[in-house]
Amino acid sequence: MAKEDHIEMAGTVIDTLPNTMFRVELENGHVVTAHISGRMRKNYIRILTGDKVKVELTPYDLTKGRIIFRDKN
Repeated sequence: MAKEDHIEMAGTVIDTLPNTMFRVELENGHVVTAHISGRMRKNYIRILTGDKVKVELTPYDLTKGRIIFRDKN
């Protein structure tokens, strides 16, 4: 799947799950389960509850996503 096919949305981490999974509440109110992208994992970027993140969703399953960016604030 090409990168253009993914949907990017902003959200807030509301819960930390095992195996580097997170529950993220999107701006529109939906809650998705997301994991950390490989580039963030490689650079040891830590994500905590309450962090503002950018999530990439696939159009095939809108309940799962990948965290691709953590905002500075």
